Amino acid sequence: MAGSRREFLSNVSLGVMTATLGSSLASELGLGIAAAGETPEALNFGRLEPLAALMQETAPDRLLSVLADRIRTGTELKELVAAGALANARTFGGEDYIGFHTLMAISPSYHMSKEMPADRRALPVLKVLYRNANRIQEHGGRKSEVLKEIDLRSSGPGTPPTAPLGDLIHARNVADAELAFAAMVRRGGAEQAFNELLPTVQEMCDVHRVVLPYRAWDLLDVVGREHAHTLLRQSVRYCLKAETWNTPSPQREPRTLVPRLLSDHRLLDRPAVGTRNAEDAWVDELCKTFLSASPTDAAAAAAAALASGYAPDAIGEAISLAANQLVLRDSGRPAREESIGKPIGSVHGDSIGVHASDTANAWRNMARVTTTRNTFATLITGAYQVALDRIQRGGDFTNWAPLPLQGHVDRVTEKDAPGLLRELEAAIRGNLQARACAVAHKYGMLGHPVRPLMDVLLRFACSEDGSLHAEKYYRTVSDEYATTRPAFRWRHIVGLARVTASEYGRPAPGYAEACRLLNVRDA
Repeated sequence: MAGSRREFLSNVSLGVMTATLGSSLASELGLGIAAAGETPEALNFGRLEPLAALMQETAPDRLLSVLADRIRTGTELKELVAAGALANARTFGGEDYIGFHTLMAISPSYHMSKEMPADRRALPVLKVLYRNANRIQEHGGRKSEVLKEIDLRSSGPGTPPTAPLGDLIHARNVADAELAFAAMVRRGGAEQAFNELLPTVQEMCDVHRVVLPYRAWDLLDVVGREHAHTLLRQSVRYCLKAETWNTPSPQREPRTLVPRLLSDHRLLDRPAVGTRNAEDAWVDELCKTFLSASPTDAAAAAAAALASGYAPDAIGEAISLAANQLVLRDSGRPAREESIGKPIGSVHGDSIGVHASDTANAWRNMARVTTTRNTFATLITGAYQVALDRIQRGGDFTNWAPLPLQGHVDRVTEKDAPGLLRELEAAIRGNLQARACAVAHKYGMLGHPVRPLMDVLLRFACSEDGSLHAEKYYRTVSDEYATTRPAFRWRHIVGLARVTASEYGRPAPGYAEACRLLNVRDA
């Protein structure tokens, strides 16, 4: 870009840019629409606009009936998911706690729908879209939209958008950070903009800062790359807002630590990531290091492993397994943190382990789709973060034993698969976390097929509220099971069994109505 927005656009034909970008993205960036000084206009999502507007304008108690009718007349779930995600982004812009939790559940709900019987396939999607509509109405609907068109033609004071995105965010320059990111999308597409955003994401250890861009990226295959700017700019605004917070210094340490480790281990000189194979014992040992080391030492261990040429996915696997141990070792919510829907001893919702697992999964997946530099940095930050998660909110995780304890397993006498599945369901309905872990563990050790057990857990991930985390964590576990080596992958299933037993008994708003409209039985 030239030195100012006006100079930039004076050198490029708007007609050429619109033809290159497509009308939807050109409209999204505000090209040729808003004149300088005018009030920014609402985003328009082209063919998805009527459905996105419906999501924002319809009361939650009416929306499910309308959407069920749409499904019966041929509207695909993919289209509902895409419109719901765009309506969410336009309304909240990544700045509302319940709003961005709902956005992060939309893609998992769609993945869950593909695993369900045909007559129940819409349930997880309708559940999340109900939550989406409810929060949109609480937020003020169309009148309170955060994201507007961006006018690249207007000039104004402040740092020009040619400055690095991270510098603009550090300076809390909202207008120019937004302009710079819009220009990145225009210049290099979704991939380049994502890669240029990630170094700023990596600067702070915060579960939402990490998971939001990954879930937005994951949605692109559903929503369409032409809407990449809308989805990813939420992370820009989240990072801008985070600069105003009084965040504890350990969470901010990656801002200086990660660049230093990249330099010390000469990782910036490497043209490609390593491909060295890691044995099971090596991965298990690295997991134990992440689980016991200080955050700084854990980050250094990840950097050293990358410098030794180990394949990034092996390091990511060790980070994910360490996070899973925080689920299995957690003593549960203490009395001082008890709240509505999260009783003493519970481990669902924003528990240490669930947050750590979702974060590790996001780092691991982003490492697979980004540049070499970002692959190294995401895994170094991920190692730092899982070690920080272990100590930041208290607890003695290094001395607590992971579930299931041998005594719990010994008390499970059933051996056939149907009997074990009945026992698992009974343990979940009784909120018996240790029992659920033991049954799931024994089921796996006996070599029974995973799908029937996952079907039980899937039903409850759909029916229960989960304190905004049920869909996301279910998707994390199903993804980690599929990408973790056989020696360790069942640990993730056991963790999900525990969290499912913890969250049972708090039905999700809108779920019963969705069951009625689809003429299926409640779980």
